[in-house]
Amino acid sequence: MTAEAPTAPVVSHGRLIPVTVHFDDLDALGLLHNARYPLMVERAWTELWNEHGVRFDGDWAAAGDACNAVRELTIGYEAPVTRPGTYAVHLWLERLGTTGLTYGFRFCSADGSETYARGTRVLVRLDSATLRPAPWSDAFRAVGEELLRPAD
Repeated sequence: MTAEAPTAPVVSHGRLIPVTVHFDDLDALGLLHNARYPLMVERAWTELWNEHGVRFDGDWAAAGDACNAVRELTIGYEAPVTRPGTYAVHLWLERLGTTGLTYGFRFCSADGSETYARGTRVLVRLDSATLRPAPWSDAFRAVGEELLRPAD
């Protein structure tokens, strides 16, 4: 008898990135602390962009598209996470502008079927010398376009 490999979770748009909730991520009531959700979303985005060579290694001038700042963050909590284990963050872009973008996210079960929290985050690409808005690179835009959520 041959064991079949588990089927990879499928999402209609964006990417599903595995994340781990550890015991010390839970609060005194045994729930995933509200501040951990955005942290895990950030780690998932960092992993995704690192796959495409977008990273910050301590040099703002060399950072390119990784030189960006958060303009806005919204998050809504839909169901509590009550135990450590493997979960996922579903990531996608809502909008990709010249110097900014809006991404959507869901903190969800590992297979993407259950949603615990969802939200959006607005980023602005910055010029490292002036800290003023700057255009995303063509390479960044190409990856970003693959992550865009289709219009309803």
